[in-house]
Amino acid sequence: MTGYSAPAYRELGLRPVVNAAATLTVLGGSRLAPGAAEAMREASADFVDLPELQRAVGARLAELTGNAAGYVTSGGSAAVTLSVAACLSKDITVFGPPRPAAAVAMFSGHRNPYDYAVRQLGAPIVEFGANREEIAAALGPETACVLWFAGAHYAEGAPELPLVLELAHRAGIPVLVDAAAQIPPVSSLWRFTTELGADAVIVSGGKGLRGPQSSGLLLGSAEIIEGARAHGAPHHAVGRGMKVGKEELLGLLAAVQWTLGQDEAALLARYEQAVALWVAGIGALRGLSAWRDYPSEAGQPHGRAMVRPDPDSGWRTESLVDALWDRDPRIAVLVVDGAIALNPQTVDPGEERLVLQAFREVFG
Repeated sequence: MTGYSAPAYRELGLRPVVNAAATLTVLGGSRLAPGAAEAMREASADFVDLPELQRAVGARLAELTGNAAGYVTSGGSAAVTLSVAACLSKDITVFGPPRPAAAVAMFSGHRNPYDYAVRQLGAPIVEFGANREEIAAALGPETACVLWFAGAHYAEGAPELPLVLELAHRAGIPVLVDAAAQIPPVSSLWRFTTELGADAVIVSGGKGLRGPQSSGLLLGSAEIIEGARAHGAPHHAVGRGMKVGKEELLGLLAAVQWTLGQDEAALLARYEQAVALWVAGIGALRGLSAWRDYPSEAGQPHGRAMVRPDPDSGWRTESLVDALWDRDPRIAVLVVDGAIALNPQTVDPGEERLVLQAFREVFG
């Protein structure tokens, strides 16, 4: 079922959305992968030992991705909090108070609203610069871990991750990689850990993996996974409210299995076809300029279409965005540097033509 025909939303008086923006939480993340909803329904029908199920699902996810261990969280942000909490504890595998003066190190250019997942733990964030000397100076006995944000949109001015890994591991400090939106490529599930050597990687369950929106995935070191588990529900620790249900556990597992079975090259080719359609069709409208940009807003390896009203068109970017949103169905887009960005990742086959038709009708 495509988003523009969902009857349940209309029964509540809501207009459904064709999402040409991104896998945004405010828009519901992504569509569930085939099989995920059925797995969630099956999970909902019976009781289970939830901690036992968490361990079993984590072990299966680790096996599927070539990691030492896995743990399902209530979103990517929760995975950041729980993995950092594990590193802050005196004993990484047991819930306890943070080590005195324990801090989290981050590259200064990676500071962003998501680091609230760290700041809520009360630990200070120590920033480092881009060169070897600045990184080494920020790492010391009081450093609990390094938190690294992956993606081309975080790469400008940043040191290379292998350098950070080298210096952190030389000091005995684990490195956690937040790659929440870095699927595609699906190799993000193992590249940062098994290939580059990071201690853990964090991935959103409800974005590129197309699992339940309220799920996240922590993969990597068994020690860090056990520490996160000790701080998570059902234990009465910082993660008690970050509960993961049996439905999310089996739903995410089904989504990961489905994702690993896809032809990623064919998927990316379909994305590029949508971008080409938008650039050609929208660019042909008088008063609009359209071009292909690469990569996506999260640095994923596919293009996106950029659209901007010409100065003499009588339109501003903001008014065009509003006009697209005010339709039925609504058309959701992003605004990037004063232009409209159209992302094909969240558009089902056929919906790219709905987006193009909306531009033709609004601008025509």
